[in-house]
Amino acid sequence: MATTVERLEAMGRAARAAARRLAYLTTEVKNRALRNVADALLRDQDAILAANAEDLAAGRASGLSEALVDRLLLTPERLRALAEDVRAVAALPDPVGEIFDMRTLPNGLKVGKKRVPLGVIGAIYESRPNVTVDIACLCLKSGNACILRGGREALNTNRALAGLLAREFAAAGVPDGAVQFVDDPDRDLVARMLRMREYIDLLVPRGGAEFIRYVAENATMPVVTGGIGVCHTYVDEAADLDKAVRIVYNAKVRRPSICNALDTLLVHRAVAPAFLPRIAAEWLKAGVEMRCDETSLGILRAAGFEAGVVPAEPDDFGREFLALRAAVKVVDSLDEAIDHIERYGSGHSEAIVTENYSAAMRFLDEVDAAAVYVNASTQFTDGGQFGLGAEVGISTQKFHARGPMGLKELTSYKWIILGDGHVRL
Repeated sequence: MATTVERLEAMGRAARAAARRLAYLTTEVKNRALRNVADALLRDQDAILAANAEDLAAGRASGLSEALVDRLLLTPERLRALAEDVRAVAALPDPVGEIFDMRTLPNGLKVGKKRVPLGVIGAIYESRPNVTVDIACLCLKSGNACILRGGREALNTNRALAGLLAREFAAAGVPDGAVQFVDDPDRDLVARMLRMREYIDLLVPRGGAEFIRYVAENATMPVVTGGIGVCHTYVDEAADLDKAVRIVYNAKVRRPSICNALDTLLVHRAVAPAFLPRIAAEWLKAGVEMRCDETSLGILRAAGFEAGVVPAEPDDFGREFLALRAAVKVVDSLDEAIDHIERYGSGHSEAIVTENYSAAMRFLDEVDAAAVYVNASTQFTDGGQFGLGAEVGISTQKFHARGPMGLKELTSYKWIILGDGHVRL
């Protein structure tokens, strides 16, 4: 019987073979497979939710945090949304084969670029079983094979989803090996995947900061890092405070366990006495704990707020909470807000609320992050919300992709040169 490592090697060989065929698979076949998957997610809902319930029970028994439980949870509504995301990917233009930047040189040669798949994508991730479907479907549409390794906490759910994907892909005519799932939770297999450079062209890790750092430092193939989101919203002195309350509330409360949820609220001193009591009243109803600097704490104490409003610890600034907690700081200027974000941000998603055009443009120009917002909630940093259908992950680096990674971010290009008997003298 083959060892687990030998089976992983076999997956690599199968993925490499599949990638060669996927590179020229027709759009019709790819879209048929995606529509099959979307239908099957709803048709097989009971089996998927039963597997998910096993994982949830085991996770809660082992003390899994509420943030991770929320990421692990599937519901009929989340499955319907997942199916819609898959259909959205099917409806997007196929990027493979696109010819662009074509031009004719003075010597008559026609030179341009043609979009091609990367090859084999490896993904190592935790908790969120929807990632299994998102990555597999984006890889298929962009002509890539994928090897998926989910976390122990979602093993039963991921097995069910991976089986569904393989079955529906095959029924549509997709080559074997296009999507493969490592269903052994042995952590040693992660280390082995990091050394599979001969098979894996790009590795995408999704998880906590320590895990992503470990992958980035030990992988032998290119890695796209990201997903760690220390996200700020700055309420400027020229903010419309009604807008600010809606935006700041949504950025924190809508879904606090995701990487683009607000972690730190920065408020200009000129509007802090008017704004902070308003947002505190709304946040506290939702159960948000506010960890305040000295100035914001004084304003809220003077306004009668006690429970749920506590002094900030030094490491609260720069922390990704993934929960109903937020750091709060009063700043004296836009410059101070930008400096704070530069020091404590993770390059994920940052927002300003302001009616001052110059302040908005300065924020867009000077804040270095994958997604920078004016008068909108950071909760929108999402492949589906950006029109990408879904995402493989959110890159906070600058090479080769940044922000939500959709179809085009899973491709490269090759130069194409058309001549008519040209020779170089």
